This record gives sequence, structure tokens and C-alpha cells, in this order.
Amino acid sequence: MGSYRCCICFTRKFRWSEAKPAEDVREAFATYAEGGAHMTVDQLRRFLAEAQGEAGATVADAERVMERVRQLRRPSHLAKLSKPPFLTLDDFHYYLFSEELNPSFQPQVHHDMTAPLSHYYIYTGHNSYLTGNQLSSDCSDVPIIRALQRGVRVIELDIWPNSTRDNVNVLHGRTLTSPVELIRCLKSIKEHAFSASPYPVIITLEDHLTPDLQAKVAKMVMETFGDMLYYPDSESHKEFPSPESLKKRIIISTKPPKEYLEAKSFKEKDGDTQKEKDSNEEEAWGKEFSDIQTEFELADKDEQVQAEELADDDDDQKERQNAPPEYKRLITIRAGKPKGHMSEALKVDPEKVRRLSLSEQELVKAAATHGADLIRFTQKNLLRIYPKGTRFNSSNYNPFIGWIHGAQMVAFNMQGYGRSLWLMHGFYKANGGCGYIKKPDFLMKADPNNEVFDPKAVLPVKKTLKVKVYMGDGWRMDFSQTHFDAYSPPDFYTRVGIAGVPADTVMKKTKTIEDNWTPVWDEEFTFPLTVPELALLRIEVHEYDMSEKDDFGGQACVPVSEVRPGIRAVPLFDRKGNKFNSVKLLMRFEFV
Repeated sequence: MGSYRCCICFTRKFRWSEAKPAEDVREAFATYAEGGAHMTVDQLRRFLAEAQGEAGATVADAERVMERVRQLRRPSHLAKLSKPPFLTLDDFHYYLFSEELNPSFQPQVHHDMTAPLSHYYIYTGHNSYLTGNQLSSDCSDVPIIRALQRGVRVIELDIWPNSTRDNVNVLHGRTLTSPVELIRCLKSIKEHAFSASPYPVIITLEDHLTPDLQAKVAKMVMETFGDMLYYPDSESHKEFPSPESLKKRIIISTKPPKEYLEAKSFKEKDGDTQKEKDSNEEEAWGKEFSDIQTEFELADKDEQVQAEELADDDDDQKERQNAPPEYKRLITIRAGKPKGHMSEALKVDPEKVRRLSLSEQELVKAAATHGADLIRFTQKNLLRIYPKGTRFNSSNYNPFIGWIHGAQMVAFNMQGYGRSLWLMHGFYKANGGCGYIKKPDFLMKADPNNEVFDPKAVLPVKKTLKVKVYMGDGWRMDFSQTHFDAYSPPDFYTRVGIAGVPADTVMKKTKTIEDNWTPVWDEEFTFPLTVPELALLRIEVHEYDMSEKDDFGGQACVPVSEVRPGIRAVPLFDRKGNKFNSVKLLMRFEFV
């Protein structure tokens, strides 16, 4: 029983309700227990194989589930007496509602990891050293460590001379951000690089150094990483190595120093300041991230569809020759910005591979006018997308604009919380959370006429996902009694939808369940998908508030390609992407 104070001298009492098995759970139990009060090992095996889509489930798998349920639900001395093993209805419900025993997506690496790096989406950070905003926050190795522990595989460091010009700092140049020594960042990368994934970590350096300090960086990098460091025998190669061949290796990527010294010459148009205010508001709870179709339409109206003219390649080559040879030798992934027209920048050289960097605005313009060229470029080369310079609060953009055009390195501010970052966290849960996701085959192919995938094309529905939201639980354990409402238990509703290509993107919602910590919605939604390979299932729980903005109750994003059919437990995460201890939903997934 819970008591809430009301009107100063009155209290309202609400009876707590425990999570009870949903009707579908009861029916499944009755069907596979064949009307009995207990489910045997073989009956559970049949349930796993037939209802949960686990065709290879064995008796041993069912026995392990039963053993673990007994360990978690019964005292050890009683669990040992439970022979022969079986599940009651409550045990069965407990198993289904357990994230550990019944996860909603595959937890193992299962993609082919032997293709070149250009065939993979790579979990990429932007200004990885910043603890907060882009103008005045501290620079530290702590956000780098957190990113690596989450599985991020690309760490960006801006390197500048220190005040006495005899050492190297990491900081966001020409701002009030406080520096951190480069050596500290390098040591932290070495220590934590493979804590979440064995696949390679790429360090992208934004280099603002003199040749003597570049030589010092080369020595630091060599001494810090030693045999972990990978660098090629020649300055250029026709194809990137594979993630599998680069396990437990560190890779350096940087642009010619000349470009860095001129990197701030790009001018944002006057309208971008207002657009940025709008973007910041979209990142706030309750508003959506920018729509891809809207971005394309704005770009189509914009006459400035070409990239800014930059320095000639000859100047870059001259500057690179001035860099010390030991520094140049470490650079495995050669990088640059677009020069001249976008069609020239996206030309594919059959003799060498490279990395190209575009801002989010340049990407949208290129996608509107050179979408096919982007995809052809990314079939062989690497494309990195970074947030526009006016995102001072470390907000992010819609990552799907890059992903649907094959961009491997969609760089995000990992400290810039919001819906866009939730998508990023969810997307990289795929493939065991290793930070590398094999791109769909249709992005890697061209037809006999050299035509490639068109993200704007209206395609037929390839697969339909049915999602049933049964119930939620755990808020009472993770939140105080009055966190959502001082006068009564919370009024929860769930939003469920898809993020992906424009034709697939949609959000729907359940009814609101009033005054209940364990809401039961029992509602089903259907999502036709034209490109299921790139779709993310979005789940958000809100607490309805009549007088103010609805409260945040948790969120999750799950790659549709990884979703396991059947009745599954779905854990929810907080605003920063950290998993709640107890909050979760019970849902059913079915593919048609």
C-alpha cells in the first residue's frame, strides 16, 4: 500500500499491484505445458524452438534456463531439492521478463568481419575529450574512457602546442576549453581500448602542430602503443585491411597539416544560427530529431550545393613533405576535406583508398545532388561526417542521413544527450556491440549500368514487424515514490516506432494507464518496412502530466535486424544511455 499526501491534511492510499503474467503468457504456458500446472524441460525446449524462433534450442538449453530460474527465484537449499526440473506459471513469467535469460536481441558478434574497413559502419566519436559543451567545458581523458567502455571505436583528438610550445595538449582550439596532456589521453586509450570490443580503435588526429612537435607525437605514439600500433608498409594501398585482421590494434588517421591550419575558414551562413536553435530544441525531451525528408527538401532549395573551394592538392603534398617522416609513417588512414566541386571530391581512385570528411550540412547538400556518388565512394573509401560548428551545446544530428548513404564514420558528441544519441547507442548494439556493423549488401553493389541504391526511391515493403507492448515494471525500485507525481502513482504510456529511411519512419503510442507502477497496456502495433536492414525499433516511456511537460520514464533503441521473435524482455535506459537497474518492458515481436 502506498500513501500520498493530498490537500495538506488528507492522504490518498493506493494498493501496489505486482506484475502478473499477461494473457498471452498464460496461453503460451497452458499450450506448451499441455494444460498442466508445470512445464517440463522438453516442453520448454519446444516453446523456445516454436514460439521464440530459436530453432536450434536443445534440451541442455532448456535445462540451463530452468536451473538459472531456480537459482534466482528460490533459496539455494530449496533449489537443489527441485527434482525433476520444471517451471510453474510464475517461474515461466519470471523467465520471460528476465533480460539476462530472455534478451530481445542477439548478444554475440555474428557478422563477417573479414571484409575491408570500408564495408562497415564504425562507432565514431567527435571531440572525444570534451566533458560538456564545445566552448568552455574541461578536456579530459574521462569521456574517452567512457566512450571506449561503451564500444566506441573511433576517438578524435585535437592536438595543439602547449603554452610554452614544447609539449602537446588536447583541447578544442580557439575556445575556452581547458587542456589535457596528449600523453594522458594516449595512455588511457591503451588501457581501455579493448575493454568492450577486441576490434581496432582508430585515433583521428586533428593536427595543429609544428614539425618538431609532430616528431614528438610520433615518439609518444610509438612508445605508448608499441606492438599494438598498426601502420602500413607503403603510403597508400588499394584496399583497407579488415577488422578481423586488425584485432587489438591501434590505427592513426589524420589529414594534411596544411588543412588543419586553415580549418576554420568555412563560414556558416546567417540562417544556421536560427537553425541551430531549432535543432537544440529538437534534442529536448518531447521533440523529435530532424526529419530526413525535410533536410533533403531544404537542401534542394539551397543553391549552394557544392562544397567550399579549398587549397590545392599540391599545397597539401608540399606541407606533408615538410612533416617528419616518422610522423607520416604512422598514418594508416589518409584523410582530407572536399576540394573543388563535390563530384570531384567523391571520385573513386582505383589505385588507392582514403578518408573524406564532410560536415553534416555538406552531407545533406551532397545527398540531395550527388547521392549515388556518395554511395559509390563509400563502397571503397571511408566517409566521416561531423557535427556543424554551431552545435555549441554538443547536440547531434540525424545519423540516418549518413548511414543510408553508406557513411562509415558518423561522428557524434557522446556527451551530447538527446534522441539522436539514443539512436546511435541503439544502432551499435548490433553485432554484439563490438563497434563494427557490416553494411547491407545493397549499399555495396552496383547494377550493370553502375546504378546504386537510391535512399529516396519508394520501395515495396520487404518485411512487416508486429510489436505488442504487454506491460512494464521496475520503476518502483529505481525511482522514489513521488518522483513522477507527488500526489499519486504515475500515469505511464509508451511510444513505439521506427527510425530509418523516410518511408519507414513513424511513431505510435499506447493508451495511458493511470495510477499504476506496473502498467499493463496489452496493445499491438504493425510496422511495414521497406528497408528493414537499416531500421531501428524505438521505444520510449513517458509519464503523463496534465499541467506540465510529460516526465521521462525510459527509452530503448533496438536494431530491427537483431530483434529476436517471441515474447521478450526489453530493458530501458536513462537519458544518458545508461541502463536502469530494474526498469523493463515485456513485449512480443513477430515478423511477417
